[in-house]
Amino acid sequence: MHIPARLVQRLLSLGLALLLAGCQALMPAEAPPVEAPPAAQPATPVASPAGPVSPSWTGRPKLLVLLVVDGLPQRQVVAYREQLAPDGFNRFLQQGAWYADAHYGHAYTVTAAGHAAVLTGAYPHRTGIIANEWRDAMSGQPVYCTGDPGAVYIGHKTQPLDGTSPKNLKVETVGDVLRGIDPRAKVIGISGKDRGAILPAGHKGTAYTYMTQTGFFASSTWYMDQHPAWVEAFNQGKPADRWFKQQWTALLPEEAYARSLPDRQPWYGVKAAELPMMMGAPDDEAPGPAYYNQLLRSPFADQLTLDFARAAIAGEKLGADEVPDILAISLSGHDYINHRFSAESRFSHDHLLQLDRMLQDFFAHLDSTLGKDSYVALLTSDHGFMPAPEFTAQQGLRSGRITGAQLLTRINNGLEEEFGAGKWVSFSGTALLFNKQLVAQTRVDPNELAEAARALLLEEPGIAAAYTRADFVTGNRSDGPFFSAMRRSWHEEISGDVQYTVKPYWMFLSSASIATHGSPYPYDTHVPILAWGPRWVKPGKVDARVEVVDIAPTVSQWLGVAVPAANEGKLLPAPK
Repeated sequence: MHIPARLVQRLLSLGLALLLAGCQALMPAEAPPVEAPPAAQPATPVASPAGPVSPSWTGRPKLLVLLVVDGLPQRQVVAYREQLAPDGFNRFLQQGAWYADAHYGHAYTVTAAGHAAVLTGAYPHRTGIIANEWRDAMSGQPVYCTGDPGAVYIGHKTQPLDGTSPKNLKVETVGDVLRGIDPRAKVIGISGKDRGAILPAGHKGTAYTYMTQTGFFASSTWYMDQHPAWVEAFNQGKPADRWFKQQWTALLPEEAYARSLPDRQPWYGVKAAELPMMMGAPDDEAPGPAYYNQLLRSPFADQLTLDFARAAIAGEKLGADEVPDILAISLSGHDYINHRFSAESRFSHDHLLQLDRMLQDFFAHLDSTLGKDSYVALLTSDHGFMPAPEFTAQQGLRSGRITGAQLLTRINNGLEEEFGAGKWVSFSGTALLFNKQLVAQTRVDPNELAEAARALLLEEPGIAAAYTRADFVTGNRSDGPFFSAMRRSWHEEISGDVQYTVKPYWMFLSSASIATHGSPYPYDTHVPILAWGPRWVKPGKVDARVEVVDIAPTVSQWLGVAVPAANEGKLLPAPK
């Protein structure tokens, strides 16, 4: 296998820098407050300090377009900059404000936690969205971040833990504040994933999710009894079927991908693939669930999502009156591709370029239908991505995969030796959760159990830090590595009893993932924040460190509404 020398040198330098960064706490040393969030402060209805070009402008945009590219690390945006189209990502980089050092401030950087933070301005310790899934702290039963047994998908089969409502989101979003002031405002969330649509849409918006059963977009009975006519019309056209037996072909000549890994790396496993890649199995006679699922790991599901967004703009008349609307679009393909092949792969490189061209077309559509002076666009991501451990190991960096079942067995065996027989802990998000019934029956001191479990975790080769419930409640060990970031990922009522995080370049073994995310290291926390809107956003690059929670107060000021009640962010600074 040949890996280009320039790629090795570049990624080795990056890896060493990140490894050094991983030896220090990445967030401020002080622990976040445990007390209730502050009351909302009214925002003055003027333009944001991130703009405007004209200081006299005090109007509000007719439409806020929020784009969340799932699983896009900032390093990819700048790595391939000279290959970008003139008006896709470059609309932000050349005509808008872009924040070169934007990060998440919580440790467990996963899809649901990130999507919940963007428009609430709050981290998991306030939103209650601590992970994609977790266990109920008392019963131990599985909980899904947007699961709600009281709501079902419209026209589609609903499994017990499917995401159908924002019931588990404990705080309000910018859209909730906006609709609370004026119910005429429309807030629409659209995504290939239920959590990517539901969490940005908030409690008072409407979410539509791509259905791998049919290739349609559907909402749930939490929002409505039946779809509006424009949704039915879109689905009746079966737009997902147009890529059946079509090829995902690389956009540029092969030599243009010299900075990414060639296809068919050994760590891709038995399902090794290469471009061009056909959509649908050779023996398939018609599109079905396997094909619709496959689209998510290609550029085509993102194109479909943007097409549905166009239909939503027309069908809901978004941006058509003086009341601001919000359209939140989460594009899921990049995350699926990075999990399967890693962000260093040619698949990921090409998908970014394909997405760039899609955005250019989408912006042209917005310009022609709404006008450039009517809307503001902001792009970010819900998390970054680590390189594949096999790749970093080749570069001489310590890395590895943790088998979760084996780790859990070792922890329980160690606890049995000290406290007696029984399954003492299970996984819940990124924590160990006590078996509450067993603890009550044996009258074991929970603090002693937690200290013992923490000690066992820290003996594991891939675990970097661990803290107990008492640590977070009292502030004990607050000077430890990643304490603040891990505290922001821990919710007192929902989370488990011993929170942990992995070492740099380590990940839990997954049969579906070559690479992943979910750590407090820069490759996972460092994401783009890009903003454009000629009347609201002053163009230029900002090098100061900012956080994704700063988006919520900034867009609140653009829209002229109070910040969400649980907001922890501050206004994004203007380019100088």
